[in-house]
Amino acid sequence: MKLLTPELSRRNLLGGALMAGAALGVPARAAAPNGIDPTIRMRALASLNKHRSSIAHADKIGIVDFSRASRDPRFHVLDLGSGQTTTYLVAHGRGSDPAHTGWLSRWSNDEGSNASSPGAYATGDFYVGKHGQSMRLEGLDATNSAAEPRAIVVHAAWYVSPTIVQMTGKLGRSQGCFALSTDDLKPVLDQLGNGRMIYADKV
Repeated sequence: MKLLTPELSRRNLLGGALMAGAALGVPARAAAPNGIDPTIRMRALASLNKHRSSIAHADKIGIVDFSRASRDPRFHVLDLGSGQTTTYLVAHGRGSDPAHTGWLSRWSNDEGSNASSPGAYATGDFYVGKHGQSMRLEGLDATNSAAEPRAIVVHAAWYVSPTIVQMTGKLGRSQGCFALSTDDLKPVLDQLGNGRMIYADKV
């Protein structure tokens, strides 16, 4: 894949675009293949069971498979009742992909790392910040315990869209947040809301 300069600006990109145009009682069907890597799905459900006392609602779970390239939809929202999955594009942190290859190569829980962190997150309140409407997250594992002081949240970003993928072969990078496309933010927030889990991992 041809790599582009990591510091491509919003104006350049968008201008170019315009020019270009069981413990949980999970039913068996929820464990059937849904486009989610089986190993990550198994880990996510085990994590939901582990952290059940911290999660108000276990009807849906967000599962982010950072094994996949950023050009691929990899943020899965799994309905544990129906077994149905909806999947979205999501960016990883720039500290997890310093060369901007489009692949996550490292994790970090350190403040200032701008990296993604693995593990279970409890979804929190909605608020309006510098990225517009966003959803707070609480890290539930040692691997992401600094999520709140690092301000790791779910928000929309201009550098996440099918157009960006078409132009560059990859998404832009966040500062460690789960950055979604503007079009996808509302459906994800509507499905997950406050008191559910997002699980991030790679195989």
